[in-house]
Amino acid sequence: MRSRSIILRLLAVAPLCALGACASNAASQAELGALQAELRALRDSQTRLTERLERLEAHAAVERVRGSGAKGASVVKEASVPTQETASLSSTPELAVVKLKPRYEPAPRLPTAVAVVEPDSEQMEMFISPVSEGAADSGGATMVSSPRDADPADAPDPDVLEAEFEKSVALLRTGNVEGGVQRLRRFSEENPRHPRADNALYFSGLGQMGLDEFKDAAKTFERLIATYPAGDAMLDGMLRLAECRMRLNQAADARALYTRVVTQFPGTAAATQAEQRLAALPQ
Repeated sequence: MRSRSIILRLLAVAPLCALGACASNAASQAELGALQAELRALRDSQTRLTERLERLEAHAAVERVRGSGAKGASVVKEASVPTQETASLSSTPELAVVKLKPRYEPAPRLPTAVAVVEPDSEQMEMFISPVSEGAADSGGATMVSSPRDADPADAPDPDVLEAEFEKSVALLRTGNVEGGVQRLRRFSEENPRHPRADNALYFSGLGQMGLDEFKDAAKTFERLIATYPAGDAMLDGMLRLAECRMRLNQAADARALYTRVVTQFPGTAAATQAEQRLAALPQ
């Protein structure tokens, strides 16, 4: 019986011992974790202090370079932690070498040769005066006469002619189209060498188109193109002549005129208009 009571006591004490062992083990682990956390904090603090110390040393080295000049540069070179600022101070920039030509060197020669081109026979007509009927010298050569050969003093005042031209154009704008056409045609006939003579023919042809006289307008534009091939109104006259051809049911002639403008005068505003009108013509 006594042995049995001893066994029962041992069985009762065993769970208490196990609980005590578990409690002591948990306490040891908690203390170990706290120590490890404290150790990590100390290591982090040491790392931050080390980095701060290095920055202070680098800053001090830069200050020494700025204060002592060349002597400070040697100190920075021997420092254990070089910085980008000290490297830039010690480096020498590379300069490009530019070679200048002497001033006395002559300039390069430019090509000045111009090819000689014979003028077109049609363009020469505007510089040739009409031959007077029945006028010939004793050797059989024809005598050439020009307008107003009698006396240069009889030539009208250029300002008067300019005012007459502007007044004739104004008649077209104000509604007196017939009167404007007549005055412009007379102006071109009486002053064929005037700078406005080709413009007078052009505006008279426009007036005739406004009067629906497309046949007469076509003749006027034909005269403009033949008489003043180098005038500033010639290209517009070709376009207007092509319009007259279209109104007269002469589409083939109109197409030929537009094609001539495009091929002979490329890059001009008239050529652009001619291309557009060619595209609009019926095939």
